[in-house]
Amino acid sequence: MGGVPESHSGWTFLTNHARVLASIAENQNTRIRDIAARCRLTERAVQKIISDLEEGGYLTHTRQGRTNEYRIEPGTILRHPADAGLTVAGLLSVLAQHDARRDGQRDRSQQLQTASFYERGPRADQ
Repeated sequence: MGGVPESHSGWTFLTNHARVLASIAENQNTRIRDIAARCRLTERAVQKIISDLEEGGYLTHTRQGRTNEYRIEPGTILRHPADAGLTVAGLLSVLAQHDARRDGQRDRSQQLQTASFYERGPRADQ
């Protein structure tokens, strides 16, 4: 997994911040190395993005031994004025639905579990 991810020129629909957030939404215990590989970013870029997301109130983390456990704040409103009223939960729900259609082989129960988390918000015990 070492090396620099292949570069991309031109524009894309999703920002790197959205990609990192979606990756964390799939696995709250994921490693920065794995996020970087999935999003085709450097580990340093992922660390910066996670820092941005934490500063913006979209994400928190706690240290669990040698790993981090991330917690997404689903009720946080997206930053851009054109997205007024749209929450992180809404964005992640749309992305989860897209992934479910794209990856028809994925375990259906995992898809429903991920989507329902973002529709209902965090549990009281978290």
